[in-house]
Amino acid sequence: MDIFMTCSICGFTHNCICAHQPNLSSNIEFALLYHENERHKLTNTGKLLLNSLSNTTEYTWQRKEPPQALISKINQADTETWLLFPSKEPVLSSDFHHRHDPSKKQLFVLLDATWQEAKKMVNKSPWLKALPCLEIQTDEASRYHLRRNQSEGNLCTCEAGIEVLEMVKEPENAQALSCYYDQFLTVFQAERSGHKFTS
Repeated sequence: MDIFMTCSICGFTHNCICAHQPNLSSNIEFALLYHENERHKLTNTGKLLLNSLSNTTEYTWQRKEPPQALISKINQADTETWLLFPSKEPVLSSDFHHRHDPSKKQLFVLLDATWQEAKKMVNKSPWLKALPCLEIQTDEASRYHLRRNQSEGNLCTCEAGIEVLEMVKEPENAQALSCYYDQFLTVFQAERSGHKFTS
């Protein structure tokens, strides 16, 4: 009888992708703010950012108990924070280089949630609503098709991270993360079906 062990890093049992995981150093920082329903889903791509980029930190969103460690980081005088979320008057990614303060560290908050959950997270969190919003502009269609009822034009968490890395002119990091993401997508259906991927 075969006994299969789930990898504690990538979360896969039959198709561990850790051999494809890059170890990247970036000049920017990501904060992954998880909705509690999202963290342990096999389809979650935020873990790819977390595994690859040393400047990525994870937090759990709770309406009644805001993540004080993240709020403290946002309030640091030497840090400029952007919330990746569409708003009525967002800063578009094409305008970022004209709008950001180059003398400050750049922190990007990614809401790791469904779009419905993300809207609730922002609406119920005054500290999130106070952040300047950054909207990613890209000509690339999302490659993420692992869930039903996805809104056209939306990017998954990992894809958003890749676009930010391109935006801040770290193309090598973006390419390495994109290759890791491709491997995730390649083996995912086999993993969900409970067997080893074969090309």
